[in-house]
Amino acid sequence: MGTPLDPREEQVAEVLDRLYEEYPDSTISLNYSNRLELLIAVILSAQCTDERVNKVCADLFETYETPEEYANAPQEEMAEAINSITYYNNKAKYIRSACADIAEEHDSEVPDTMSELTDLAGVGRKTANVVLQHGHDVVEGIVVDTHVQRLTRRLGVTEEERPEAIEQDLLDVVPESDWQQFTHLMIDHGRATCTAINPDCADCVLADICPSEKGDAEVDLASGEAW
Repeated sequence: MGTPLDPREEQVAEVLDRLYEEYPDSTISLNYSNRLELLIAVILSAQCTDERVNKVCADLFETYETPEEYANAPQEEMAEAINSITYYNNKAKYIRSACADIAEEHDSEVPDTMSELTDLAGVGRKTANVVLQHGHDVVEGIVVDTHVQRLTRRLGVTEEERPEAIEQDLLDVVPESDWQQFTHLMIDHGRATCTAINPDCADCVLADICPSEKGDAEVDLASGEAW
């Protein structure tokens, strides 16, 4: 079993140092060319792979360009356009509603504040943080997706369980200058090594400081269940 550094700030600093070296080009993996495309791609990415989202969006972004076009598209048409995405019916409704509000209340511009973004259909703090960071260059939080949620618990960085509680906990121990990259590094490592079902602890650069290291540790701290 790995031994996490104490206090948590030291654990986070060491994790960041190692992952920056492991993934020097870490960045967002969604494809987009403007803020509206970014917003739509992130809405679609909930519980769906970025690879699938990028494939769907390649056609979607050629068909629709403005908030008005998305808002005015019939529900059946929009759902059909994204039907290989998880929860496509609900996401079609979210996109149409959010775009209607953007057109009517924000002069067809994607808003640049957390409160205005989270007022849009289908947009929670995670989505809003991504849009603020990559669309507006505003970093005021940490994006907590399933990879961040899993890895921070496995590494003993947090004991919180809900994404919003995890984010608030992380803001206290992750340096503000690293808030944006922290997420990308967690995602890259979660995809490459620290996967949900069968993490490759034997080839993990964090194994010696990870209290969930498979093989020695009895429990996966992400789930609270025995390996």
